[in-house]
Amino acid sequence: MRNQPKYNFFKNTTYALKGLKDLLKTETSFKVELVIVVLLLPVIFILDTTITNKVIMFITLMLMPLVETLNSAIERVVDLVTLEHHDMAGRAKDVGSAAVFFSICIFVITWCIILYSSIFNIQ
Repeated sequence: MRNQPKYNFFKNTTYALKGLKDLLKTETSFKVELVIVVLLLPVIFILDTTITNKVIMFITLMLMPLVETLNSAIERVVDLVTLEHHDMAGRAKDVGSAAVFFSICIFVITWCIILYSSIFNIQ
C-alpha cells in the first residue's frame, strides 16, 4: 500500500504552481520556451487557417514546455540519486534532452508547413 494522502484538487493545484514557480526560477530553457509560447500564441488566433490547423499549432506549441518540464523532472531525479558522473545517469539525461529536441522539431516542422500553406493559400 502506498503512503499517499487522499486526493485534494486544491492542494494538488498548489503543488503544480509550486513546481511551475521553481521551473521559472531555475530553468532557462523553460523560460525561453515560455517566451516563445507567449509571442506565438496570438499568431494562432490571427492566422487565417482552418480550426484544425489552429488546434495542431496550439498543441505543438504547448508540447515544447510540456516536454521541457518532464525533462527537468528527469534531471532532478537523476541528480537526487547521484551527483557523481555515472554513464547511466548521463544517458537518462540525454534521453530527456532528445525528447525536448523532438518536441521542438515537431513544433518547427508543423508551424512551417501550416504557415507556408496559409501564406501561399495552398490547400
